[in-house]
Amino acid sequence: MIDAKKYRGRPSLKVEGGILRPRVEKVLVGTRDQTKLVDGVLKQVDLVQGIVGDDLPVTGVLCFIEADWTLIAGSFAACGVEVLWPKKLYARLTTEGPIASGVDDLHRTLAYALPPA
Repeated sequence: MIDAKKYRGRPSLKVEGGILRPRVEKVLVGTRDQTKLVDGVLKQVDLVQGIVGDDLPVTGVLCFIEADWTLIAGSFAACGVEVLWPKKLYARLTTEGPIASGVDDLHRTLAYALPPA
């Protein structure tokens, strides 16, 4: 499940809590808390997982299109959602996955269950 966003600023992961308090992961773009975007991706993942069933793993990706990515730190994950840039996503999409032969059937199933608005 890919959610692309056109945000400016540097994406980063801020982790709070841990030992005495619950661990909380926050996604920041620049100085703005954008953790709500991760929550949105997780809702979409749950929706698609309910459609395709438990036999096919569904993962979430948040792709920031015009963000100011660092050359060293790069991508990260927050609450199980990968946060990355377009070239990194392209490399991930072009690798063969678990359903290479059943993509057409999956497409039909999703198109039927999720008609255009």
